[in-house]
Amino acid sequence: MFAVHLLAFYFTKLKEDQIKKVDRFLYHMRLSDDVLLDVMTRFQAEMVKGLERDAHPTAAVKMLPTFVRSIPDGSENGDFLALDLGGSKFRVLKVKVSEGGKQNVQMESQFYPTPKEITHGNGTELFDYVADCLADFMETKNIKHKKFPLGFTFSFPCIQTKLDEGVLLSWTKYFKVRGVQETDVISSLCHALRKHKDVDVDVLALVNDTVGTMMTCGYDDQRCEVGVIIGTGTNACYMEEMSNIDLVEGDEGRMCINTEWGAFGDDGSLDDLRTEFDREVDLGSINPGKQLFEKMISGLYLGELVRLILLKMAKKGLLFSGKISTALRTKGKVETKHVAAMEKRKEGLQNTKEILMELGLTPSEEDCIAVQHVCTIVSFRSANLCAAALAAILTRLRENKKLIRLRTTVGMDGTLYKTHPQYPKRLHKVVRRLVPNCDVRFLLSESGSGKGAAMVTAVACRLVSQRKQIDEILASFELSERNLIDVKNKMGEELEYGLKKETHATATVKMLPTYVCGTPDGTEKGKFLALDLGGTNFRVLLVKIRSGRRKSVRMYNKIFAIPLEIMQGTGEELFDHIVQCIADFLEYMGIKGARLPLGFTFSFPCRQASIDKGALVEWTKGFKATDCEGEDVVDMLREAIKRRNEFDLDIVAVVNDTVGTMMTCGYEDPNCEIGFIAGTGSNVCYMEEMKNIEIVEGTEGKMCINTEWGGFGDNGCIDSIRTKYDKEVDEGSLNPGKQRYEKMTSGMYLGEIVRQILIDLTKHGLLFRGQMSESLRTRGIFETKFLSHIESDRLALLQVRRILQQLGLDSTCDDSIIVKEVCGAVSKRAAQLCGAGLAAIVEKKRENRNLEHLKITVGVDGTLYKLHPHFSGILRETVKEMAPQCDVTFMLSEDGSGKGAALITAVAKRLHNVGEN
Repeated sequence: MFAVHLLAFYFTKLKEDQIKKVDRFLYHMRLSDDVLLDVMTRFQAEMVKGLERDAHPTAAVKMLPTFVRSIPDGSENGDFLALDLGGSKFRVLKVKVSEGGKQNVQMESQFYPTPKEITHGNGTELFDYVADCLADFMETKNIKHKKFPLGFTFSFPCIQTKLDEGVLLSWTKYFKVRGVQETDVISSLCHALRKHKDVDVDVLALVNDTVGTMMTCGYDDQRCEVGVIIGTGTNACYMEEMSNIDLVEGDEGRMCINTEWGAFGDDGSLDDLRTEFDREVDLGSINPGKQLFEKMISGLYLGELVRLILLKMAKKGLLFSGKISTALRTKGKVETKHVAAMEKRKEGLQNTKEILMELGLTPSEEDCIAVQHVCTIVSFRSANLCAAALAAILTRLRENKKLIRLRTTVGMDGTLYKTHPQYPKRLHKVVRRLVPNCDVRFLLSESGSGKGAAMVTAVACRLVSQRKQIDEILASFELSERNLIDVKNKMGEELEYGLKKETHATATVKMLPTYVCGTPDGTEKGKFLALDLGGTNFRVLLVKIRSGRRKSVRMYNKIFAIPLEIMQGTGEELFDHIVQCIADFLEYMGIKGARLPLGFTFSFPCRQASIDKGALVEWTKGFKATDCEGEDVVDMLREAIKRRNEFDLDIVAVVNDTVGTMMTCGYEDPNCEIGFIAGTGSNVCYMEEMKNIEIVEGTEGKMCINTEWGGFGDNGCIDSIRTKYDKEVDEGSLNPGKQRYEKMTSGMYLGEIVRQILIDLTKHGLLFRGQMSESLRTRGIFETKFLSHIESDRLALLQVRRILQQLGLDSTCDDSIIVKEVCGAVSKRAAQLCGAGLAAIVEKKRENRNLEHLKITVGVDGTLYKLHPHFSGILRETVKEMAPQCDVTFMLSEDGSGKGAALITAVAKRLHNVGEN
C-alpha cells in the first residue's frame, strides 16, 4: 500500500515539476484577468475607430456593415439555395424553411472539394467552379425547373454597400485567388451563373459565415445578436445601432456588423502580448503582418504555435533529451486536431505519446506531461483572447441598450470551438468573469455558414414581402399634389357655401359669425376675467392689460379638472361646476366683490347672434352634457351664477379659442388676421369682409368668422382620400359621421388612427410577431403625445421600444421602425391636409383684397403644432406650395384661449365705448 502512495506522490510531483517548467518557459502566454480587461478595453477602442467615418480607413478592425438589418422572427418560409465558400470544402445546400405554427428547417447538402488549383488560381476559374457545382447539385436533386432565391456565404472580408453586393478586401486563411480583390464577388458569381442557361436563381444576399452563424442561432433564439466563429479562422459579428455606423446612411434600427476581428493588432496594438512564437508563425504565413489576432487564436495556427514551442524547448534541452526529429522541424506537422486530442482528459497523455511518436520522437512520461501542458497554455490563451474581445462586444451591446444588466445569446461555430474538449468551457467561464453584468447563453450553431446564408435570404425575402404589404397599407395615407389641390379647392367651395344665405343651413363648414369686428390696437386697458372651457381642464384667469409705452398683459390663473361624469352628465351640473370653480378662483384672488368684465372661451361650435350670445350647435371633443345643444351658453352661465347667488359678473363676450389665438397674436402683430389651432381639435378663424357674410346684416368693415372647419367632408366631398382606418375611427367615436376632417387632422384622433393601423399590421403578421396584445385592443391607449415622442429625431429606437413597452406592446427593433413609419405617415397626412385647408383661406383673403401678392400672419396654437417634431414644418411647406402668391408668417400664440378671451373682451369694451361716445 505504501508503495502505491509513494508512486502516486512521485507522479504528482513529476507532473507539478513539468507544469512549472512549462509555465516558466511560456510565462508571457499566461494572461491575467487584468491583462484581459486591458485587451477588452483596447478592442472597444478599435471598434469605435472602425465605425467612425474618419478613422475607418486606417482602422485595423474594419467593422464592416453587412446590410443585414433583421434577425429571423420565426415567420420565414420557403425554399432557398445556399452556397458556402470559405473552409476546406465548398458546399451547396437546399434549405426548406417552414412556419405553419412551428418553426422547421430541412436541409439537403452536397460537399465539393476545393483543390489548390481553385484556391490559388484565378477568379474566373473559381466562380465557374462554384457555378458548375451549383448546376450539378440542382441536376442531382432534380430542381432545375424551379426558380430559387440564393444566399452566398463568402467567409472573407468584404465591403458591402447593399445586401447583394460585396467587394473583396483581402483573402484570408489559405485562399489566394488572383484578380478577385477589389471586385464585387456577386457580379462575378452572377456572370458565371449566366453561362448555365438552365439554372434560374436570384442571388439576394452575400453573407459572411459569422453572420450566418448568428442568423442560424437567431432562428432558434430571438435573443441571439452576436455570432462568433473559432475554427480555421476566427471572427465575430453583432447587431449595432444604425445611429453609430457612420459608413451607412440613416440612423433607424440596427445592422449586423462584421467586425473582422482577426486583424485586431495589425496596427501594433497587441505587440506587447505577441511572443517570439507568434512572430515566427506570422513570418511563415502567406500574409505576414496581417490577421495577427487570428494567428494567436484560430485553428489554422494553434498547431503551428505548439510545434514552434516544442522545437525551441527541445533545442534548449527541456524536452526529448534535446533530440529533434525531422517532422518536428517541418512546418504544419502539428495540427490543431492534434492539440485537441492531446488535451483530452482521460486519454490525453496516451494521445500525446502516440502523436509525438508519429513525429519521430521518443517521449518520456515527463515529456508527455510537459507537451500536454504546452497545448493547454496555447489553447487557453486563445480562449482568453477570444473571451476578452467578445466581452468588449457584449459591453458595447449593453451600453447601446443603456442597460445595467444585459441578457443575450451568442451563436457559436467553428471546428476549434466544437471539437476541442476544454475550449467552450474555458471561453464561457472567462467571458462571465470579465462581464459579470451580462447573462450570456452560448448556442451552438447548426450548419451556420450554409443554413445561415439561407436564413439571411429567407429574412430578406420576408422583409421584401412585408415591406410591400406595409407600403401598400401606408400608400393610402400618401397625398399627391393633385389630392392636395382638390382639398384646397373643395375647402374654398365649402367656405363659400357657409357664407351664403341659401346654402348656409346645409353647409358642412359652418362659417359662424363671431361678432368680433376688430383686432387690438394697443389702447386696451383694465382688469378682465377669462374663462376657458374646451378640453378636460377648465381655467379661470384674471388678466391685467396696460396700454401706452408700458403696454403689457399680466395673467393669473388656476386650472380645475372636469370629471368625465360632469362632461357627460347634465348641462346644469356642468355649469354649476364651472361656477363653483369661478367662486374658488375669486376667493383665491380676493376679488369676490368686484363686478369685472368677463370673456368666456367656449371652444365648441356656437351660432352667435351677438358677441355675448352663443347657442351651442353640437358638442365635440368628448363632451356630451345633456340639454345644452341649441341653448345659449351665456344664458346658462348667467343662470348658474344666479343659482349660486354669491357674486355677479359682466359677461361681455363668448369666444372661440381659435378667435382668441388670432387676437393674442394680433396684439403683437397687426398683420395677423387668421387664427389656427392644431391641438386636441382642429379649427381656423379669419377676418372676413362684411359684404361677403350674407347671414349677417351690414356690408361695412370686417367680422371674424369661426369656420368650424372640422366638419369639412361630412357631406362626402373628401371620401376619396378617407381610408378604412379613418372610417373605423369615425364609427367608434362619440359622433359618427361628423367632424370627419377633424378626425383626420387633430390630436384627439391621430393616435387612434395609428392604433387601427397597428392592429391591421399585427393581424397580417407584420408587427409584434402577429401577437395581438390586450393593450393594442384598448381604444384610446395610443395617445397623440406618443406620436410626438416616437417621431422625435432625437429619440433612439431603444427609447421608442420603451414607449411601446409602457403601452404593453413588446416590440422588436424592426417593430419600432414600422411603428415610427406609421406615426410619420399619419401625422404627415394631417399636416398636409391642414396646410391645404389653410391655403384655401389665405387665397380667399388675397382674392378678397384683390391683390397679386398677399403678406399675412397666422396666429397658431395647439399641442400638435407646438409639440410634434415635424407637423409645423410640413404644414408650412404645404401652405407655401398650395398658395405660392401668399407670403404667410406663422406666429405662435401665447395663451390664445385665456389672454385672447380677455383681449376680445377689452376690444369689445373699447368698441362699445366708442359707439356710445
